[in-house]
Amino acid sequence: MQYGDQTTFRQSLAIQCRVINALLMREIITRYGRNNIGFLWLFVEPMVMTLLIVLFWRYIRADAFSTLNIVAFAITGYPLMMMWRNASNRAIGAISANISLLYHRNVRVLDTLFARMLLEIAGATIAQIVLMGFFIAIGWMNMPHDTFYMLLAWLLMAMFAIGLGLIICSIAQEIEAFGKIWGTLSFVMFPLSGAMFFVHAIPSQYHHYVLWVPMIHGTEMFRHGYFGSTVITYENPWYLLICNLVLLFVGLLMVKHFSKGIEPS
Repeated sequence: MQYGDQTTFRQSLAIQCRVINALLMREIITRYGRNNIGFLWLFVEPMVMTLLIVLFWRYIRADAFSTLNIVAFAITGYPLMMMWRNASNRAIGAISANISLLYHRNVRVLDTLFARMLLEIAGATIAQIVLMGFFIAIGWMNMPHDTFYMLLAWLLMAMFAIGLGLIICSIAQEIEAFGKIWGTLSFVMFPLSGAMFFVHAIPSQYHHYVLWVPMIHGTEMFRHGYFGSTVITYENPWYLLICNLVLLFVGLLMVKHFSKGIEPS
């Protein structure tokens, strides 16, 4: 790559970063406003949902049936699920909410999608960190066994959330009814995410079928990072990475295809 090409690439990257940043700020102000706690709702919403689930599991004393820390089990499963579910749900309305901005030369359809999904990923990430820190501080959870492995699992699931969001948005653009029912479909997929079980807990003859689901590998990997050798997990990071790359490739092609027919209004 020549020096001139490097300069052009850096300039383009700087412009792209400014566009995404501007769209993120606009999304925060539009969605949460400047009143009350404002942008703090970005992570308060997923945090409250996860907290309610954790308190429910603890209230019914689910840990009485297992030596596993039920609070840690819930915290290491539900925020991951909420990240990909919320990212795909929000991606559907990204274009209609920002279509007037497409008049600007540097704003593309893909930018509006990335901005919304990155916002949801950021909210889930902050909620995860705050809740884990809080429960560790009050003694309901222990320190993670392998933080780096947990971080790697989170990044892989963030990639999955983006790839899935691109595809879901593209389908919703072609089939309007799909956009309306995806919220329900994604909720139905919740039990398949691995948030409510370990693969080791189900009969071994079904492991082969269950492990075709990419989200399960992310959840198993995240929990392996937290619990360490005290639990048995069946994650395959390479399988999840390959699924993510396929989703991203297909999603980008689909967005490129329907973007040609989008006219700013």
